Amino acid sequence: MNKEVSDKSYQSFSTFLYKECGIVLGGAKQYLVRSRLLPLVHEFGFESVDSAIATITARTNLKLCKAAIEVMTTNETLWFRDKYPYEILKNTVLPNFSKLNKRLTVWSAACSTGQEPYSIAMTVLEYQRQNPSAFSAGVSIIGTDLSLKVLEQSQSGIYEEIALKRGLPDDMRQRYFHQHENGTYIVNDQLKRLVSFKQLNLVTQKSSYQKAGIVFCRNVLIYFDNEEKTNILQNISACLQKGGTLFLGASESLAGAQDQFDMIKSSSGLYYSKR
Repeated sequence: MNKEVSDKSYQSFSTFLYKECGIVLGGAKQYLVRSRLLPLVHEFGFESVDSAIATITARTNLKLCKAAIEVMTTNETLWFRDKYPYEILKNTVLPNFSKLNKRLTVWSAACSTGQEPYSIAMTVLEYQRQNPSAFSAGVSIIGTDLSLKVLEQSQSGIYEEIALKRGLPDDMRQRYFHQHENGTYIVNDQLKRLVSFKQLNLVTQKSSYQKAGIVFCRNVLIYFDNEEKTNILQNISACLQKGGTLFLGASESLAGAQDQFDMIKSSSGLYYSKR
């Protein structure tokens, strides 16, 4: 079997991926394409990665096309990634929203296998433990992703023990997870009631969450070119209520949407407020 990815195939696959979901591979990522597609080469019985790419880009096998998009858009994630957004959420953002006495909607865009929306939910519940009367009107957390595979994982709320060791504090595990006899862990009902999941393509579909108070779109925009970043951020802006909060990744910026947000600096880090 030929495992190499030719320059021609790489360019063809890069174009396919950009058209389908807006992701920009850039140069010299053949190693990534090869590692992600090799399992599909074996599963679908191809003799080389190039031949699999030829079928994918020709769009003659829809099952293979969907599988290729799945493997290229699935990324590892952590519980309470970078920590500071959750500190800001608990210490600043949630207290501000709790004063409004309205139902709060939080959108976790590109939520992968669910660690981010469940981390948000745990932060909300921890805040409510300390402030029992907060958010009596309720909180809804919506996680979206392009990949149906990761959404199924998220919806199940079941994780291997090794996955919980990637950023989840022991006290949170004990409070919000149950251990199965087979060693896996599942989120408890209190956590599950707060979170729902839905498939959404950030590039080709507009979100309908027009009254969201908080949006997490972290470590997502780095995969898109400037035009798509601007389109995504404008969609997010349209979904956020005035004064709503946006969290981006540490290396991400507002691209072409600077006129729609104010940057807020805190001792923990940066976040943005909808004008």
